[in-house]
Formats: sequence, structure tokens, C-alpha cells
Amino acid sequence: MLSKKTKYGIKALTFLAKQECRSPVQIATISKSENISLKFLESILLTLRKNGFLGSKKGKGGGYYLLKEPSEIHMTSIMRILEGPIAMVPCVSLNFYEKCADCPDENACSVHKLMIQVRDNTLQIFRNTTLADLTNN
Repeated sequence: MLSKKTKYGIKALTFLAKQECRSPVQIATISKSENISLKFLESILLTLRKNGFLGSKKGKGGGYYLLKEPSEIHMTSIMRILEGPIAMVPCVSLNFYEKCADCPDENACSVHKLMIQVRDNTLQIFRNTTLADLTNN
């Protein structure tokens, strides 16, 4: 299940991507518009800033803004920053692989085979979806 952190992060990024001009938007404006707790949103936006998705400006006229064009921000990168591994089980993760302790042979494991299909299909959607795609709906 998608965490609230990731859900709210995507909503906040989409809000910023929909802004006509790329000028900074106050966090309170995003919080109110997207119905996200201000404290929680601060934490999420800080994570996104530290990972190069957002810039911020302090003072009058300050706030957060996108550092890249929405068409350059793929869902795979957002998901990995906010959610962590995309795979549902660690033995099929591309970036966070771990062998399952209860599985003697991954090649014979029916769960492993199924989860590879789930991972691949999920990755295809995330790789082919950008922030710009979410603003066009």
C-alpha cells in the first residue's frame, strides 16, 4: 500500500507542476490546497529538496519550486525517494535486493516468479509516467 508520505509528496509535486510560473509557492498554500498537515508536508518537501527535486527560497516571496521540468521527473525516482523499494518483496528488488530467509531456491519459488511480473509491470508504469503526465488529467 502506498504510504501517506508518498501520496502527499506526489500531490505536492503535482500542485507545484501546475503553477503557471515557476515562482516559489508558500508551504501553507500547498498544505491548504492539498489538505496536507503543514508539519508533515514540511518534512516531505525537505526530503524532496535534499534529493534535488525542489528548490526553496526564504523570506518574502519565498517558498518551494521545481528544479526540473515536470516532463523530466519520472515517477520511479519519486517513488524510490519517498517510498523506498518498488518491489513488494526484497528478493525481486533491483536496487534493494535481499535474499528471503525462508526461501531455499528463488528459481523454484512461485512467489518470486509472480512478484517479478508485478515488479516489471509496476516499473513500466512508473518509468513511463512523469510529473507532467499527472498534471494533464
